[in-house]
Amino acid sequence: MELIKWTPARELAMAEDDFSRIFDNFFGFNHVPAVRNGTNWAPRVNVKENENDFIVTAELPGMDKKAISIEVQDGALAIRGEKNLEKEKKEESYHIVERSHGKFERVFRLPEHVNLEKIEAEYNDGVLKINIPKTESAKPREVKINVK
Repeated sequence: MELIKWTPARELAMAEDDFSRIFDNFFGFNHVPAVRNGTNWAPRVNVKENENDFIVTAELPGMDKKAISIEVQDGALAIRGEKNLEKEKKEESYHIVERSHGKFERVFRLPEHVNLEKIEAEYNDGVLKINIPKTESAKPREVKINVK
């Protein structure tokens, strides 16, 4: 039996990119599509917001922390890296290879009201978590009502 490789990745990635752009813009992040940046794949990313921070989490299972880089420049947050394909042994013959590998890049335009100097990142169990604190002026504050 001969297996024929079907690779709808480009079309699916473009559809995913459209959805990601809409989602990211909703939270004030301007999404820069990974597919159009010449990368092979893009990790799944969640962006959430609370009172004090934006939190970006990216799924990067099986990656070494040293293969991941985070850069903030010109108001954009870039997550880049490369996941190597496992070496195939001579006596093994793969029938399906679906695990992502190769270079990746996700870039997000940051809102103006974040503190770029205090961005922190941690990597644990294949999940990269980036904490982007808001500036004090962006945080909600209570306004006291005076009685006359």
